[in-house]
Formats: sequence, C-alpha cells, structure tokens
Amino acid sequence: MQYKAIKLVKRPKLTITPDLFEVVTLETPELVDGQFLLKQTHMSLDPAMKGWMTDDRNSYIPPVELGEVMRSSGIAEVVESKNSNFAVGDRVMGLIGWTEYAVSDGQGLQKLPPQIPAEAVLCVLALPGLTAYKGLMDVGKPKAGETLVVSGAAGSVGSMVGQIGKAEGLTVVGTAGTDEKCRWLEDELGFDKAINYKSDDLAKQIAAATPDGVDLYFENTGGPVQHITFGRMNAHGRIIVCGMIADYNTDKPSPGPNWLNIIRKRLTVQGFTMPDHWDEVPAISQKLLAYFQAGKLKYRAHKLGGLESAIEGINLLFTGGNKGKLMVVL
Repeated sequence: MQYKAIKLVKRPKLTITPDLFEVVTLETPELVDGQFLLKQTHMSLDPAMKGWMTDDRNSYIPPVELGEVMRSSGIAEVVESKNSNFAVGDRVMGLIGWTEYAVSDGQGLQKLPPQIPAEAVLCVLALPGLTAYKGLMDVGKPKAGETLVVSGAAGSVGSMVGQIGKAEGLTVVGTAGTDEKCRWLEDELGFDKAINYKSDDLAKQIAAATPDGVDLYFENTGGPVQHITFGRMNAHGRIIVCGMIADYNTDKPSPGPNWLNIIRKRLTVQGFTMPDHWDEVPAISQKLLAYFQAGKLKYRAHKLGGLESAIEGINLLFTGGNKGKLMVVL
C-alpha cells in the first residue's frame, strides 16, 4: 500500500518556506515480530518545530536530519499488528511525524483512553498541556492567591497555563494579539484580565491588571510584554521561560531586560522544555485528565485538512493567524 510523507530537505533561513520540504510517496513495509502499522489521524503543529528544522546541535533535542520525515507529534490508530501489547483499533499518541502511515515497535508511544476525542487529546493531554503543567506547577511552584501573567495566552500552551492557574487559585492575566482572542480568554476561559499586546498603553494596562505586582510570569513570546512584566515582578518572583516566539523569525534576538531586577527582587528565571521530562508524561497526563474531566480545561482547535496543508499552515504559528491549537486532520 502506498502513502504520502513529507521530508525535510533544506534548512530554514529566517522563515519556513515550501521549498524546505519534499512530498514523497512510500510503500508500507512488511511487519516483523514486535512491530505494528499506524494510520495517523491527527497531526500537531507546534512552534518548537522551527527549532527542530535548524542545524542547532546544542539544543535540547537533536535536529531533524535532511532527508528524514519531518518530526511532529500526533495521534494514530493501529491498523495492523505483530505486537501483543498493541491491538488493531488501539489509539496512540507520540512523535509520529509528517506522514499518513508509520511503523512502530511501541517505543515512545502512549495508549489513549477511548472516550476522549482526538482534538481534546492534542489540545489538553499532548505537548501543550504537558508543557503548561510542568512549567507552571513544577517550575513555577504557584501558591493560591498569587498573580500570574502569561504571554501568548491564547496559544495552545498559554491557554492551558492560564486555566491551570485559575484552577489553582491564582489571579491570571494574559496577553494576546487580537481583541477577539482577549475576549475568548476572559469570557470562555475565565482569565481575570486579557490585554491586547498591540495596545498603545500596554504598560498602563498591565500595571492596572496587576495592582499587587506579579509573582509568576510564564514567558512564551518575548517582546514588549517581557520588559513590562519583568519590571513588575515581586520579591522572590518566578519567571518560567518556555518560548520566545517573537524572536523565532528574526536574524537578531531582541535585547533582554537588565538583570539588576533579578538581584533586587531575588527572582528565579528558569528555562525548560518537555523532552527533559518524558518519563513524567503518564503522571502529568493523569493530572491533566482530572482537570479536563472536572470541566476546568477548555480548548479551541484550529484544524487544517490533509497532510500537505502542514507545509504552508505551520506559518500560522508565527503570524498569530491560528485560533487555538493548530493541527492537521488526515
């Protein structure tokens, strides 16, 4: 049986362009003992993929090599199996790649409960939810009553961070790039305040929304919000650095805030990524599932159709054009 996959054939310069990829037609191989065949149904598109395309050998995860199928996480169904642990019909989640079919031995895959829709899995239980929980709860160590600011709050990670924060008794302020996204954060997700970061009076609005200062800052974007929030941090505040999406498509990173405030306020600033914590995924997934089943985590999925839609669609992540978790439905 033939199927399509997309390989990375060139490294990006500043932006992701279609010529970086090659669509190929492959044949499904004969399975050997211990293997099974997956048919992917939903494929996640995440900002981290831009870094995976570069030739950075010092990053937290090795780059995708040229000629390899582009890396991504996704959800797939077992359609043929020679592995006693994975039966036909089982649904799994893991790093499957930009491909319609894949062969696996089960390593790195997690079985999914049958009752949860695939969209909810990618929005809540997959990388965005895992990253949000690990960053806020384990790195940030929040205490009820504290104030949390989240940049990129309408994104797949930021929206989960804010909702977990509300579930844990925090005052939550988010920034996003459109008034519509801000309304969604306040009206649907329960943020205490959402601010359009393109506002002329951004500093004034953030100050008004955080009258008691900021205890936790979950950083997804960089940019002006970072400087303003850094200046409002309380003593012993924690800054969780998850992403710098404002700098992903620039050739020169923007200057960061002066470190004097780190001393004055005894701040903790910590960067983190989920690949350091894959062993914790089952435990974190159970905690996310509990929030979700209690109605405390809502999501919005932005769906593209067909494998090849990923080639152009991934850039929505860097223009802010996506509304909710970006995914491809195969």
